[in-house]
Amino acid sequence: MQSFKSRRKVAPVGSNEAEKQEQLLLAAAICNDDDLSPFVRKAFASGKPETLLHHLRHFSRSKELEIEEVCKAHYQDFILAVDDLRSLLSDVESLKSSLSLSNSTLQSVAQPLHSSLDSFILTRNISNNILLCLHSVNICNQVIDICSRTNAHLKTDNLYLALKCVDKIEKNFFNLTPSATLRRMLEKRIPAIRAYVEKKTNKEFGDWLVEIRIVSRNIGQVAIAQASAARQHEEEMRMKQREAEEQSRLSLRNCNYTLEEEDDGVDLVSGGVAVDGKSVEGFDLTRLYRAYHIHQTLGLEDRFKQYYFENRKLQLTSDFQVSSMMPFLESHQTFFAQIAGFFIVEDKVQRTGGGLISRWEVENMWEMAVSKMCSVLEDQFSRMQTASHLLLIKDYVSLLGVSLRRYGYPVDALLDVLSKHRDKYHDLLLSDCRKQISEALAADKFEQMLMKKEYEYSMHVLAFQLQTFDIIPAFPYVAPFSSTVPDCCRFVKSFIEDSVSFMSYGGQLDFYDVVKKYLDRLLGEVLDEALVKLINTSVHGVSQAMQVAANMAVLERACDFFFTHAAELSGVPPRMADRGKRQFPLKTARDAAEAMLSGMLKVKIDSFMLLIENVNWMPDEPLQGGNEYVNEVIIFLETLVSTAQQILPVQVLSRVLEDVLSHISEKIVGALVGEPVKRFNVNAVMGIDVDIRLLETFAENLAGVLSDEDASRLKLSLVESRQLINLLLSSNPESFLNPVIRERSYNALDYRKVVIVSEKLKDPADRSFFTSRGSRVNPKKKSLDTLIKRLKEVN
Repeated sequence: MQSFKSRRKVAPVGSNEAEKQEQLLLAAAICNDDDLSPFVRKAFASGKPETLLHHLRHFSRSKELEIEEVCKAHYQDFILAVDDLRSLLSDVESLKSSLSLSNSTLQSVAQPLHSSLDSFILTRNISNNILLCLHSVNICNQVIDICSRTNAHLKTDNLYLALKCVDKIEKNFFNLTPSATLRRMLEKRIPAIRAYVEKKTNKEFGDWLVEIRIVSRNIGQVAIAQASAARQHEEEMRMKQREAEEQSRLSLRNCNYTLEEEDDGVDLVSGGVAVDGKSVEGFDLTRLYRAYHIHQTLGLEDRFKQYYFENRKLQLTSDFQVSSMMPFLESHQTFFAQIAGFFIVEDKVQRTGGGLISRWEVENMWEMAVSKMCSVLEDQFSRMQTASHLLLIKDYVSLLGVSLRRYGYPVDALLDVLSKHRDKYHDLLLSDCRKQISEALAADKFEQMLMKKEYEYSMHVLAFQLQTFDIIPAFPYVAPFSSTVPDCCRFVKSFIEDSVSFMSYGGQLDFYDVVKKYLDRLLGEVLDEALVKLINTSVHGVSQAMQVAANMAVLERACDFFFTHAAELSGVPPRMADRGKRQFPLKTARDAAEAMLSGMLKVKIDSFMLLIENVNWMPDEPLQGGNEYVNEVIIFLETLVSTAQQILPVQVLSRVLEDVLSHISEKIVGALVGEPVKRFNVNAVMGIDVDIRLLETFAENLAGVLSDEDASRLKLSLVESRQLINLLLSSNPESFLNPVIRERSYNALDYRKVVIVSEKLKDPADRSFFTSRGSRVNPKKKSLDTLIKRLKEVN
């Protein structure tokens, strides 16, 4: 210790201060209960563990001194506390003796009470035993009463109440039943009752499954009948609306009209309509819900759901079977009604069954049903060869779609199948119409139709808007057309209605263009070709050709009615359908009929034109009254006009006469150009001029029958012969070489024919035609010679 102290004494001041600082840190760490390992590690690392020990001893000594000072400070208090404890001990001894005395006194007093208490406890135990016995008897009575009610419910077939009684016994009384015999009976009978209820319920559910198939068919038939009634009601209202619009469009005076909606028992809003007293919602699901509820009570809810779904799915699969014992046309209503009723039932079960079947399960079955129905329709449609059969099935399928769409089932796939067979249906329909039209045309006698009664006029004329005047004619009435016209109109109208019927309610709202396309095919491919065939093979004689031409004029008016009728049935306003100029679809047949009539008239005219051979081409004087051939021709034409105007429309008569007069003009020019006429003089030319003037006068006189414009066109049909005669009678024929004059006055002439005719007029052997009595050359002859020379140079 002395050496250590001596070392500390010689230590540097800075080192002493560092040790004091380290000692303070160590004391603070001990007071704070910190980890001393860093100090230990540092001491050994520096090689001075003695210093650390020294500091620890110093800290220990300082704490011992503090303890000693504390003890000195509290010594007097401790002595006082010991004195107090000694005085307290004497008090405790006195209290102990007092308590012993009190205990002896209490025991002597409580001895009678203890005997009374023992008697009370014994009596209370006896009472509790009696109460327990009464409680047990009461429980047994309640159990027996519930068992009695359970038997009564089973006898009256109240299975749910019986189950509730059994559950009540099992939950509330089974563990409390004191009778072992009664408990054994319950253990045996409760499962038996549940098994009986389950068996009974399953049997009732099986009977319901059998009955619901028949009910489903009736439900489907009623639902589709309701949709049909609603559609018919809608069509009637639409027809009344069209009639009202037509009356409004015609602005009929003193015509008051109202749309009266009759109560047909059709509720278009709610869908809860009734047909013949039957309602779609009138089927009973009580037994199903009862079975479901009982299985829920039995704790077999999931198993019953699966059982129900599987059985219904099997029934649906069975409904998909198409009967092979009868044609699909006869069985399709039952087939589709069964499926419709099935899903109407499932919709109600899904909505009101409390989770018996989920929406996605119904949707899965519906997808399967749609796929099967589409497959059946594809197969059956591919076999059908009759348009009416296709239409019947299409209508029923569309009604099925309307019925099930009310319940939220998508039917687009079914409508797509119907649209897919649209072309086949119309091809079959066109084939039927082709056969009907051919038979009607073959039976035509080419005679004007006689109508004796007003209903005949309405049926054959007004029904197709063939009338040319608004006043009902007097009867008997002879129509300008034959029986073929109303027959063909009836076939076309039926085609339009069948086409619209097929396109309606098929998911496509605007289908007028489709109907119009097939109507164009009917008129252009079927009716037009049949009429052309009739004209080319069966028309003999002018009267028949005239009747056919008259028929074509009437059919032209009927075509406007066809397209208007198609637009109205398609829900398109007539003003929208009439936009744009529509080409007459029977133009080929009309042109063929008029060509046939014109050809026959030309043949007759040619027989009169043969008289042109009797014309004197070298007369000494001009003929004043016209040649014989033209007189015969005019007599024939006047007779023709007086007959034709009774049957042919003005436009047709005008076109035919124009063609005939043009032919006459060609024949006159052909006679002058032809080989039989070797030469002619001016007097003959003047005679031909008289003939042409007579024909022109005939055309002008037709202004009372035709319009002025048509009469002018008839006159222009003689333009070639007129211009040729004017050129031959011209004082300066050479003017034909002037392009301006030729375009204005001789534009219809062929210069080759002009050369031929001019050479025949220029006969060198007969100088009197172009020269005077002297030697001076006639200027007209000189001009004509110049014309011939120049035209030959051009040729």
